[in-house]
Amino acid sequence: MKYVKECAVILGITLAGEWLNDVLPFPVPAGVYGLFLMLLLLCLGVLKLEQVEATGNFLLDIMPVLFVPAAVGLMESFEQLRPVLVPVAGVCAISTLVVMGVTGITAEAFIRKMDNRKNGNRHKE
Repeated sequence: MKYVKECAVILGITLAGEWLNDVLPFPVPAGVYGLFLMLLLLCLGVLKLEQVEATGNFLLDIMPVLFVPAAVGLMESFEQLRPVLVPVAGVCAISTLVVMGVTGITAEAFIRKMDNRKNGNRHKE
């Protein structure tokens, strides 16, 4: 029953993201709205991590399987993609490197901030 509840919560947040995508005029995918809603609910304490953790971990574990239909669709469309394959591969490679770099810089800044906060609290005691 726990997994059914967790799936219902995740599905509800996903549906709220779909609704926001329909209502708001911004060019943001519904999944991004759903992720921000989930983050907001978790940060505000409205939703506890334990309420979605098991199902979230399960979905992360099976994520590679979820990409299979998309990969098959790309293979079926290969002839149409052949003329733009090199530019698309280049854009994918460059964007992957940029995302990795920005993620690394952000993580380092966050870790540094947390270390400074810990060190600052020790000096006050």
